Amino acid sequence: MQRYILSKKNPITLISGILIAIGFISRWTVGNMDIFAWALIVASILGAAPIVIQAYQALRVKVVSIDLLVTIAVLGAFAIQNFEESAIVTFLFLFGAYLEQRTLNQTRSAIKELTEMAPESALKLMENGEFEEVEIDDVDVGDVLLVKTGAKVPVDGTVLSGEGYINEASITGESVPVEKTEGSKVYAGTILDNGTIRIVADRVGEDTTFGKIIELVEEAQESKSEAERFIDRFAKYYTPAVLVIGLVVWLISKDIELAITILVLGCPGALVIGVPVSNVAGIGNGARHGVLLKGSEVINDFSRLDTMVFDKTGTLTIGNPTVAEKKYYGDNIDEALVYLASVEAESDHPLAKAVLEEIGQIKLLPVEDTEVVKGGGIVATVDGHRIAVGNVHLMEKENVRISEIAKADIEAFEKNGNSLVLTSVDGELKILIGVRDQIRPGVKEDLQKLRRLGVKNLVMLSGDNQGTVDLVSRELGLTEAYGNMLPEDKSEYIKRLKEKGQIVAFVGDGVNDSPSLALADIGIAMGSGTDVAIETSDVVLMNSDFSRLPHALGLVKATARNMKQNIIIAVGVVLILLASVLFSEWMNMSIGMLVHEGSILAVILNGMRLLRYRLR
Repeated sequence: MQRYILSKKNPITLISGILIAIGFISRWTVGNMDIFAWALIVASILGAAPIVIQAYQALRVKVVSIDLLVTIAVLGAFAIQNFEESAIVTFLFLFGAYLEQRTLNQTRSAIKELTEMAPESALKLMENGEFEEVEIDDVDVGDVLLVKTGAKVPVDGTVLSGEGYINEASITGESVPVEKTEGSKVYAGTILDNGTIRIVADRVGEDTTFGKIIELVEEAQESKSEAERFIDRFAKYYTPAVLVIGLVVWLISKDIELAITILVLGCPGALVIGVPVSNVAGIGNGARHGVLLKGSEVINDFSRLDTMVFDKTGTLTIGNPTVAEKKYYGDNIDEALVYLASVEAESDHPLAKAVLEEIGQIKLLPVEDTEVVKGGGIVATVDGHRIAVGNVHLMEKENVRISEIAKADIEAFEKNGNSLVLTSVDGELKILIGVRDQIRPGVKEDLQKLRRLGVKNLVMLSGDNQGTVDLVSRELGLTEAYGNMLPEDKSEYIKRLKEKGQIVAFVGDGVNDSPSLALADIGIAMGSGTDVAIETSDVVLMNSDFSRLPHALGLVKATARNMKQNIIIAVGVVLILLASVLFSEWMNMSIGMLVHEGSILAVILNGMRLLRYRLR
């Protein structure tokens, strides 16, 4: 029965609220005091049931909880037939508990999502020389596997033969597919965008990089214990103190009504509702401004952070490679662009899409005698002209003369972190294009705002090469930046920061970020990221709007201040009421109730101020 009642706390809260509303409406409209009294009596009994059970369970383990004080206060209110107070107190207490608990299970589905993304089967080379589909559990280290276009790589391994481009976003977070040839390493859970490869299994099952990601998320979630609420810590002293005061007053004065009055006035109505109303207002403001905050514990930790760690791709950068720079040489550039677009339309290279998007809609010409130069690019004939599209090595192979000006441009493009696409027509260099992932507009200004809000360390961790990472770091003025990092490297770095006593937030968007998101004190996910990253995180920036991050930090700091203010108001009013009952003659139940309800209104109004908060 106890378990059943506790499982129905939310419906009980709703029914109690409805009964209280019915009671007051009947009193104010038709003056029916019978309906008023019975509605409040039933609401009190319903609301008190789970509270009494919680108080009893706490006492069984020798804990004097705030539930016990509420229980005694309700019984006291019943004893003096103050059903209005008993009903309101139980409702406020249950409603506050509901608001505090509603987001505790937000990350429960993360592990399930990860597991569903893991490869389930593989094409294994059998003794008869044929490839057969087998369960992933039937793959052992040393087995030879076939991976076709569009398929997931089933294990961590090494390419034996074939070539293609693999999307490694699930592991490195980088959006540009990586070329794989003989001898290249591949990872389980990545996707072969094009081509066909044979691999030998180096690590299988839980030993794969993807398997370790799942394990890291599980460990991080287990290590992320819920901190005690300030109210619970305070209640360890507050609850026994009020009980002792009430008992002492009864023993000395022999006035049971006075003792009950002390317990009723000491009931933490404003204290219980003060923190939740600040949370709800802060969370509501965040939702209106594109920031999803998952609960009060998030607000508490987020407001105190001193270190913020960022993934690069999709977080500080847009995550979609585009043409960043371009140079033209010689005449007839419009014709050269047509030739380039015609050739790139035939290519499945990941940079081709960026080039075609830059050129836009254009009439394409037939492409003949196409030759794919491994590690270089494409050579073809278009409209009778020999067109070469690729890197510098291809230009050298085609004996294309590169002027000193073009050499300087190439060097500058490379320093800026670009991948190069050169185009020659009949042996003459015509077009130089630099493709890179662009930094999000306004990110530098947003990072400066974070510094002004008290973030001391701004760190970037990325699976990209160190040169590109250093370039982005210098441009954004970050404290530290590290490249070539796998998910386990990132999470290990987060652990080291936490061991130093730093309060760490991690901002990311991919499956590979989920261990770090779960392990950090505060995980912040970009809204367009994977479901796993969003579920694992504590804060979500909807629509991946990075500019919302400074607003989020300023908001949680304001919310944390507001909660402290409400606690001071609530506790201060209770202390004044108790002191007035004990040491003055003018304080009575009616005045005390008026002040008590006024304190509840005060903390609600103070909390509602957060709805208008905007970062200055």
